[in-house]
Amino acid sequence: MKILYGVQATGQGHISRARAMAEALSHYPLEVDWLFSGREREKLFDMEPFGDFLHRRGLTFTTRNGRVSYLRTAIDNNAPQFLHDVWQLNVLDYDLVVTDFEPVTAWAGRLRGVNTVGIGHQYAFGGDAPAAGDHWLSRFIMRNFAPVKTGLGLHWHGYDSHTLPPILDLGHSRTRGGEHYLVYLPFEDQSRVTTWLNGHSDFRFVQYAPGLPKQQAGNVRLHPTSIAAFKEDLHSCRGVICNSGFELISECLELGKPALTKPLTGQTEQLSNALALTELGYATAMGDLDDVRLASWLRHTPRAPEIHFADVAAGLAAWLHDGCQEPASRLSERLWQRSMTPRTALENDGPYCELPLTA
Repeated sequence: MKILYGVQATGQGHISRARAMAEALSHYPLEVDWLFSGREREKLFDMEPFGDFLHRRGLTFTTRNGRVSYLRTAIDNNAPQFLHDVWQLNVLDYDLVVTDFEPVTAWAGRLRGVNTVGIGHQYAFGGDAPAAGDHWLSRFIMRNFAPVKTGLGLHWHGYDSHTLPPILDLGHSRTRGGEHYLVYLPFEDQSRVTTWLNGHSDFRFVQYAPGLPKQQAGNVRLHPTSIAAFKEDLHSCRGVICNSGFELISECLELGKPALTKPLTGQTEQLSNALALTELGYATAMGDLDDVRLASWLRHTPRAPEIHFADVAAGLAAWLHDGCQEPASRLSERLWQRSMTPRTALENDGPYCELPLTA
């Protein structure tokens, strides 16, 4: 079987899932070509697992200081180039197109009538999954950004019959205790983040973001993006401070790391993630870089829930190899049965974390 696998490369979460899937798919006699879009090719790093991958410009959101700018998004995206890339992409040579919310492969597969499967967090929305910041434009984008014949959503709870547990790429580091807190807020103004952390001098932080210099800034160790170094600091940290993207928080849950999370303002997916985490009691959410919230969380860090997700990448690789014959509902049921999650806050007396989500 020959598969074209598209990955939205705007954030590291999609690429992290792709690494796990590349490893799982390598155990089967499959020919997989990878296509990445949404970020300049020269800004992609640690891409060895994907071989001689394809790249297209694609579509992405533009952010400014922790907020989605819809005006800049409209200006920065090149619709004629996108349509050209969709029309020119040869998908008829493939038996199956798989997309992690990557629009070029999704639309090319749809227009050419090739069986197209969506595997990603965004495909979990539209049913019973919590939604926040929802409006007609966000719903339109979610439905039409990367449309597929079969959508398999990923989430922290089995909200719908087509929803699977997260796909994890944890690396090979050993989880251990450390003194630092890992900080990854790539959509924020990094100088503002450092100043914010400097105000809590009794604690040590490691701050990651693209383009940061590798140096010490008071109680904050700055570090540019690096897969290996980031995984080491994740495994050894006391807790994580991050935006409300799906993949990193999924890794925190699996590793038992408490998380303090700030959703990207105006981004429905991240606002919805923060709401779900609060309802499930899985993390603490805040609406801004809040000194009071940070101080409280550092002094009284909530315990992380005890969670173990099934090996979803292995299950999906086998499912794809078998021609996607098993109904999505049965695949979902089987993978959730292999996962270990606590009763949700909605079924219990309240969330693990005391701090509510603010607007």
